[in-house]
Amino acid sequence: MITLFGSGPNFGLPDASPFVTKAETLLRISKLPFQKAPMSFSKAPKGKIPYIDDDGELLGDSTLIRWHLEKKYKVDFDQGLTSEQRAIAWAFEKMTEDNLYWAMVHARWMDDANFQRGPREFFKAAPAIIRPLVVAIVRRKVKKSLHGHGMGRHSATEIAELGSRSLQAIADYLGSKPFFMGNEPTGADATIFAFVISSMCPLFESPLQQAAASHDNLRRYVGRMAARFYPELGDIAGCKASV
Repeated sequence: MITLFGSGPNFGLPDASPFVTKAETLLRISKLPFQKAPMSFSKAPKGKIPYIDDDGELLGDSTLIRWHLEKKYKVDFDQGLTSEQRAIAWAFEKMTEDNLYWAMVHARWMDDANFQRGPREFFKAAPAIIRPLVVAIVRRKVKKSLHGHGMGRHSATEIAELGSRSLQAIADYLGSKPFFMGNEPTGADATIFAFVISSMCPLFESPLQQAAASHDNLRRYVGRMAARFYPELGDIAGCKASV
Protein backbone atom coordinates (compact mmCIF):
# COMPACT_ATOMS: atom_id res chain seq x y z
CA MET A 1 0.00 0.00 0.00
CA ILE A 2 1.35 3.39 -1.00
CA THR A 3 0.80 6.22 1.48
CA LEU A 4 0.51 9.75 0.11
CA PHE A 5 1.33 12.54 2.54
CA GLY A 6 -0.18 16.00 2.10
CA SER A 7 -1.86 18.81 3.95
CA GLY A 8 -5.33 17.34 3.50
CA PRO A 9 -8.57 18.55 1.89
CA ASN A 10 -9.10 22.29 2.25
CA PHE A 11 -10.68 25.25 0.48
CA GLY A 12 -13.12 22.85 -1.22
CA LEU A 13 -10.18 21.16 -2.99
CA PRO A 14 -8.80 17.62 -2.65
CA ASP A 15 -5.74 19.18 -1.03
CA ALA A 16 -4.66 22.74 -0.33
CA SER A 17 -1.50 22.06 -2.35
CA PRO A 18 -1.90 21.56 -6.11
CA PHE A 19 1.26 19.45 -6.10
CA VAL A 20 -0.39 17.00 -3.68
CA THR A 21 -3.53 16.96 -5.82
CA LYS A 22 -1.33 16.24 -8.85
CA ALA A 23 0.25 13.25 -7.07
CA GLU A 24 -3.13 11.99 -5.88
CA THR A 25 -4.60 12.27 -9.37
CA LEU A 26 -1.65 10.35 -10.80
CA LEU A 27 -2.32 7.59 -8.27
CA ARG A 28 -6.00 7.58 -9.18
CA ILE A 29 -5.17 7.41 -12.88
CA SER A 30 -2.77 4.52 -12.22
CA LYS A 31 -5.44 2.62 -10.23
CA LEU A 32 -2.77 1.57 -7.74
CA PRO A 33 -4.07 1.15 -4.18
CA PHE A 34 -3.07 3.99 -1.88
CA GLN A 35 -4.03 5.78 1.29
CA LYS A 36 -3.62 9.37 2.44
CA ALA A 37 -2.06 10.62 5.65
CA PRO A 38 -1.18 13.98 7.23
CA MET A 39 2.30 15.20 6.34
CA SER A 40 5.25 15.94 8.59
CA PHE A 41 7.80 18.33 7.11
CA SER A 42 10.48 16.82 9.34
CA LYS A 43 9.97 13.45 7.63
CA ALA A 44 9.56 14.77 4.09
CA PRO A 45 12.64 13.71 2.08
CA LYS A 46 12.64 17.02 0.15
CA GLY A 47 11.31 19.08 3.04
CA LYS A 48 8.14 19.72 1.03
CA ILE A 49 4.88 18.03 0.08
CA PRO A 50 3.84 15.76 -1.46
CA TYR A 51 5.84 12.72 -0.54
CA ILE A 52 4.99 9.04 -0.47
CA ASP A 53 5.93 6.00 1.54
CA ASP A 54 6.09 3.00 -0.77
CA ASP A 55 6.97 -0.11 1.19
CA GLY A 56 9.28 1.86 3.45
CA GLU A 57 10.82 3.95 0.67
CA LEU A 58 10.20 7.67 1.07
CA LEU A 59 10.05 9.75 -2.09
CA GLY A 60 9.34 13.46 -2.49
CA ASP A 61 8.38 15.74 -5.40
CA SER A 62 5.31 15.06 -7.53
CA THR A 63 7.28 14.55 -10.74
CA LEU A 64 9.77 12.19 -9.11
CA ILE A 65 6.82 10.31 -7.60
CA ARG A 66 5.41 9.93 -11.10
CA TRP A 67 8.70 8.60 -12.43
CA HIS A 68 8.84 6.13 -9.54
CA LEU A 69 5.36 4.82 -10.34
CA GLU A 70 6.27 4.49 -14.00
CA LYS A 71 9.50 2.62 -13.26
CA LYS A 72 8.38 0.36 -10.42
CA TYR A 73 4.81 -0.39 -11.48
CA LYS A 74 5.25 -0.07 -15.27
CA VAL A 75 2.57 2.62 -15.49
CA ASP A 76 2.68 4.53 -18.78
CA PHE A 77 0.94 7.80 -18.03
CA ASP A 78 1.59 8.95 -21.61
CA GLN A 79 0.32 5.83 -23.32
CA GLY A 80 -0.62 6.51 -26.92
CA LEU A 81 1.19 9.84 -27.17
CA THR A 82 3.80 10.55 -29.82
CA SER A 83 7.20 11.94 -28.87
CA GLU A 84 6.00 15.36 -30.05
CA GLN A 85 2.89 15.16 -27.88
CA ARG A 86 4.99 14.10 -24.89
CA ALA A 87 7.19 17.14 -25.41
CA ILE A 88 4.14 19.41 -25.57
CA ALA A 89 2.71 17.84 -22.41
CA TRP A 90 6.00 18.36 -20.54
CA ALA A 91 6.20 22.00 -21.63
CA PHE A 92 2.65 22.72 -20.47
CA GLU A 93 3.26 20.98 -17.15
CA LYS A 94 6.36 23.03 -16.46
CA MET A 95 4.62 26.26 -17.49
CA THR A 96 1.85 25.39 -15.06
CA GLU A 97 4.15 24.50 -12.18
CA ASP A 98 6.71 27.26 -12.67
CA ASN A 99 4.52 30.17 -13.78
CA LEU A 100 0.86 29.68 -12.95
CA TYR A 101 1.70 28.26 -9.53
CA TRP A 102 3.57 31.38 -8.42
CA ALA A 103 0.80 33.65 -9.63
CA MET A 104 -1.56 31.57 -7.51
CA VAL A 105 0.75 31.75 -4.48
CA HIS A 106 0.81 35.53 -4.80
CA ALA A 107 -2.99 35.71 -4.98
CA ARG A 108 -3.41 33.53 -1.89
CA TRP A 109 -0.61 34.76 0.34
CA MET A 110 0.07 38.38 -0.56
CA ASP A 111 -3.54 39.56 -0.84
CA ASP A 112 -4.60 40.22 2.77
CA ALA A 113 -8.26 39.31 2.24
CA ASN A 114 -7.40 36.04 0.52
CA PHE A 115 -4.83 35.22 3.17
CA GLN A 116 -7.50 35.60 5.84
CA ARG A 117 -9.86 33.35 3.87
CA GLY A 118 -7.32 30.61 3.26
CA PRO A 119 -3.70 30.28 4.37
CA ARG A 120 -4.37 31.64 7.86
CA GLU A 121 -6.10 28.29 8.51
CA PHE A 122 -2.68 26.62 8.46
CA PHE A 123 -1.68 28.43 11.64
CA LYS A 124 -4.52 27.33 13.92
CA ALA A 125 -2.29 24.82 15.66
CA ALA A 126 0.17 27.52 16.73
CA PRO A 127 -0.33 28.82 20.30
CA ALA A 128 -2.42 31.97 20.22
CA ILE A 129 0.19 34.04 22.02
CA ILE A 130 2.83 33.50 19.30
CA ARG A 131 0.53 32.96 16.32
CA PRO A 132 0.79 36.54 14.96
CA LEU A 133 4.59 36.30 15.01
CA VAL A 134 4.57 32.91 13.27
CA VAL A 135 2.17 34.21 10.63
CA ALA A 136 4.35 37.26 9.97
CA ILE A 137 7.53 35.16 9.68
CA VAL A 138 6.00 32.66 7.27
CA ARG A 139 4.42 35.34 5.09
CA ARG A 140 7.80 37.07 4.88
CA LYS A 141 9.36 33.77 3.78
CA VAL A 142 6.71 33.33 1.10
CA LYS A 143 7.27 36.88 -0.08
CA LYS A 144 11.03 36.22 -0.22
CA SER A 145 10.44 33.03 -2.24
CA LEU A 146 8.24 34.93 -4.69
CA HIS A 147 10.93 37.57 -5.07
CA GLY A 148 13.65 34.94 -5.50
CA HIS A 149 11.65 33.19 -8.19
CA GLY A 150 11.14 36.49 -9.99
CA MET A 151 7.35 36.55 -9.99
CA GLY A 152 7.32 38.65 -6.82
CA ARG A 153 9.29 41.42 -8.52
CA HIS A 154 6.24 42.34 -10.61
CA SER A 155 3.18 44.37 -9.66
CA ALA A 156 0.01 42.56 -8.63
CA THR A 157 -1.55 43.47 -11.96
CA GLU A 158 1.42 42.13 -13.92
CA ILE A 159 1.43 38.90 -11.92
CA ALA A 160 -2.27 38.35 -12.61
CA GLU A 161 -1.68 38.99 -16.30
CA LEU A 162 1.17 36.49 -16.43
CA GLY A 163 -0.90 33.81 -14.70
CA SER A 164 -3.92 34.57 -16.87
CA ARG A 165 -1.79 34.15 -19.99
CA SER A 166 -0.91 30.63 -18.86
CA LEU A 167 -4.58 29.86 -18.24
CA GLN A 168 -5.42 31.18 -21.72
CA ALA A 169 -2.77 28.92 -23.25
CA ILE A 170 -4.15 25.92 -21.36
CA ALA A 171 -7.70 26.69 -22.46
CA ASP A 172 -6.62 27.25 -26.07
CA TYR A 173 -4.72 23.96 -26.25
CA LEU A 174 -7.49 22.01 -24.53
CA GLY A 175 -10.01 23.37 -26.98
CA SER A 176 -12.92 20.97 -27.33
CA LYS A 177 -10.92 17.84 -26.48
CA PRO A 178 -12.31 15.73 -23.60
CA PHE A 179 -8.90 15.65 -21.90
CA PHE A 180 -5.80 17.74 -22.27
CA MET A 181 -3.98 15.58 -24.81
CA GLY A 182 -6.97 13.89 -26.44
CA ASN A 183 -9.76 11.44 -25.80
CA GLU A 184 -8.20 9.76 -22.77
CA PRO A 185 -6.53 11.23 -19.67
CA THR A 186 -2.74 11.17 -19.50
CA GLY A 187 -0.14 12.27 -16.98
CA ALA A 188 -0.48 15.88 -18.08
CA ASP A 189 -4.09 15.89 -16.90
CA ALA A 190 -2.99 15.27 -13.32
CA THR A 191 -0.98 18.49 -13.43
CA ILE A 192 -3.34 20.63 -15.48
CA PHE A 193 -6.38 19.59 -13.44
CA ALA A 194 -4.65 20.21 -10.11
CA PHE A 195 -3.47 23.69 -10.97
CA VAL A 196 -6.61 24.76 -12.83
CA ILE A 197 -8.85 23.93 -9.87
CA SER A 198 -6.44 25.67 -7.51
CA SER A 199 -6.56 28.79 -9.68
CA MET A 200 -10.32 28.52 -10.13
CA CYS A 201 -11.13 28.00 -6.43
CA PRO A 202 -13.95 30.48 -5.71
CA LEU A 203 -12.79 31.00 -2.12
CA PHE A 204 -9.99 33.23 -3.36
CA GLU A 205 -11.25 36.37 -5.08
CA SER A 206 -8.72 37.68 -7.56
CA PRO A 207 -8.23 38.52 -11.24
CA LEU A 208 -6.50 35.14 -11.58
CA GLN A 209 -9.55 33.31 -10.23
CA GLN A 210 -11.83 35.29 -12.54
CA ALA A 211 -9.61 34.45 -15.51
CA ALA A 212 -9.70 30.72 -14.71
CA ALA A 213 -13.47 30.65 -14.21
CA SER A 214 -14.09 32.63 -17.42
CA HIS A 215 -13.06 29.70 -19.63
CA ASP A 216 -16.12 27.52 -20.12
CA ASN A 217 -14.08 24.69 -21.59
CA LEU A 218 -11.89 24.62 -18.46
CA ARG A 219 -14.98 24.42 -16.28
CA ARG A 220 -16.33 21.52 -18.33
CA TYR A 221 -12.92 19.87 -18.21
CA VAL A 222 -12.83 20.11 -14.41
CA GLY A 223 -16.30 18.53 -14.32
CA ARG A 224 -15.13 15.61 -16.47
CA MET A 225 -12.01 15.05 -14.39
CA ALA A 226 -14.03 15.24 -11.17
CA ALA A 227 -16.59 12.74 -12.45
CA ARG A 228 -13.90 10.30 -13.52
CA PHE A 229 -11.41 10.54 -10.68
CA TYR A 230 -13.16 12.28 -7.74
CA PRO A 231 -16.79 11.16 -7.99
CA GLU A 232 -17.14 11.21 -4.21
CA LEU A 233 -16.73 14.99 -4.19
CA GLY A 234 -19.39 15.85 -6.74
CA ASP A 235 -18.22 19.45 -7.00
CA ILE A 236 -14.73 20.89 -7.27
CA ALA A 237 -13.89 24.59 -7.55
CA GLY A 238 -17.52 25.38 -8.26
CA CYS A 239 -17.68 22.88 -11.14
CA LYS A 240 -20.11 19.98 -10.82
CA ALA A 241 -18.80 16.54 -11.69
CA SER A 242 -20.24 15.66 -15.06
CA VAL A 243 -19.27 13.48 -17.98
